[in-house]
Amino acid sequence: MTAETAQKTVRLEFQDNDILLTLCGQHNQHLSRIEEALEISIDSFGNQLKVSGSDENVSRASKIITGIYKQLSARSTSGEETNATLIDDLLRQADNGTNPSDAPVSAQIFATTWKKKIFARTPGQADYFKLLTNNEVVFGIGPAGTGKTYMAVAQAVDCLKRRTVDRIILSRPAVEAGERLGFLPGDMKEKVDPYLRPLYDALYDMMPADKVDRMLVSGEIEIAPLAFMRGRTLTNAFVIVDEAQNTTPVQMKMVLTRLGDGSRMVITGDLSQVDLPQGHMSGLSDAVGRLDNVKGIGIIKLTGDDVVRHPVVARILKAYDAGQN
Repeated sequence: MTAETAQKTVRLEFQDNDILLTLCGQHNQHLSRIEEALEISIDSFGNQLKVSGSDENVSRASKIITGIYKQLSARSTSGEETNATLIDDLLRQADNGTNPSDAPVSAQIFATTWKKKIFARTPGQADYFKLLTNNEVVFGIGPAGTGKTYMAVAQAVDCLKRRTVDRIILSRPAVEAGERLGFLPGDMKEKVDPYLRPLYDALYDMMPADKVDRMLVSGEIEIAPLAFMRGRTLTNAFVIVDEAQNTTPVQMKMVLTRLGDGSRMVITGDLSQVDLPQGHMSGLSDAVGRLDNVKGIGIIKLTGDDVVRHPVVARILKAYDAGQN
């Protein structure tokens, strides 16, 4: 006869019913995720949760639940989408073995846009936020899914909303699978749009669609192919250069020297995905090497630990990184 695993039941009591309801989720969906992950059962009674299961799993579940409650209380935020995102992040960290009470996720608002408030979701993103706030030029480097482009757009939209800048300028080198702009149909905007789709997606996520469209027409939001930046002086603008790993050193120097009075610039890229012809040095890599420790310039290198997409994305990146060692 096999000895049964020691069973345990604990009752957790919470002071704020509204925060507890947020923690539980619609139809207790967040509690169900914890139940499934740890093979326990959770029952709710007013402002209490009863957690039952093996001694070890109940103890871990209790720490996760109280940790999420603590983080929700610290954020003091309303908004179903924002809270759902936070809970998802904390549950993801718990899946990876991090106690949500110890998770160093900033409670400070990263940016306020027309549609929602945006928070840093990882320690690396919190550091990125500080750089964006305190520097005129910021290099955000990291793999896919770390939020480097999304957060740059969020900061740009926040600045435009507060009128600390007059316009947003989005630029990106058109280097994809050997194609060149001249071979694509349509006018210049139509040629460039496919390359800037991630930036458009971020804008529409933070602003009403009609406002984005109006600002594109008025020039408050401008799409500027990298090759067309030469000779310009960009004043009172928030400039984002995306996929900058595909710039040459000459292009990077050119775009960096476009910065005018009252402007800010964010350059993002992933040095593991350079599409330049073999033997050509990336302007992003060159610039980071030259400009480290220059006053007014911030450089951050995000990692797989900052990936905020599906958890499997972080594991994919780690597997690829391990294969390169």
